[in-house]
Amino acid sequence: MNRSAMRELAFKLIYSLEIQKTENKEEQIETFIESNEVENENAKKYIKDAILGIEKNKEKITEEIKSNLKSDWKIERISKMDLSILELAIYEMVYKKLPYKVVINEAVELAKKYGEDTSKNFINGILASVVNYHFGDASQIGKK
Repeated sequence: MNRSAMRELAFKLIYSLEIQKTENKEEQIETFIESNEVENENAKKYIKDAILGIEKNKEKITEEIKSNLKSDWKIERISKMDLSILELAIYEMVYKKLPYKVVINEAVELAKKYGEDTSKNFINGILASVVNYHFGDASQIGKK
């Protein structure tokens, strides 16, 4: 299973947990892995790490999103779908130190597949701001 497929599964679980607001994340992870017949050990490890890492850093990740919204926006306006994509991408870039260009590209692809028409631009804009803050110039992200 490639990283994109693992990322998509992790995103689906993050979204599911965002909707359900369940307390027992470990149990939900195991149920999700079982019901989606995930047998690849790397995929299981990746999904668990992403969910538990986001949970551990939830306040900081939420603050990252809030601080990069336009002044007239509130985090409550963001769809659960977009919020889930942003959480995963920020976790991967900031906490896992994965290459931000890859992470943003994958996040935008998830937004195209699962989000609304405006999701891909919104996600790209927020993540570019996060990159600018953490890594310097992100003005070339999304440009060919």
